[in-house]
Amino acid sequence: MQLELSAPSADETRAIGAALAASLRPGDGVALTGELGAGKTTLVQGVARGVGYEGAVASPTFTLVREYRSGRVDLLHVDVYRLDRVQDVVDLALEERIDEGAVLVIEWGDAVESLLPPDHLVIEMTTGDDAARRIRVRGVGPTWSERWEGLERDLEGWAA
Repeated sequence: MQLELSAPSADETRAIGAALAASLRPGDGVALTGELGAGKTTLVQGVARGVGYEGAVASPTFTLVREYRSGRVDLLHVDVYRLDRVQDVVDLALEERIDEGAVLVIEWGDAVESLLPPDHLVIEMTTGDDAARRIRVRGVGPTWSERWEGLERDLEGWAA
């Protein structure tokens, strides 16, 4: 299960995030990967809007975890770029918040993918020569198999 998307602008990246949010359920995990400046936080801004959060969304680089509460689902936005050990992430007690129904989105999540729920998304972001963002979405686990068709439909406008 994999989708290839293209976002020619930051606004389109946010729109993809908002569309993606429609498929997210309480307890979901998302690993964001990609080089610096690829648009990970921009995508999360869209996801936050898509789950109903109306406030500002900023990178959690120095705070490690930002929580955005909305009517539909709470969103935990985590950045593990500065953490040296997997144990540092475990110490954040994110599993408890997932068990309580929050959606977890981790920037640089490939480093800690093993800590995500067994059913999760991996989103790889890169920038192309034309400055457009390339976004590859991969679903892991049986619940994403069940939801994949809906996710494809929600994101079809950005298919690469």
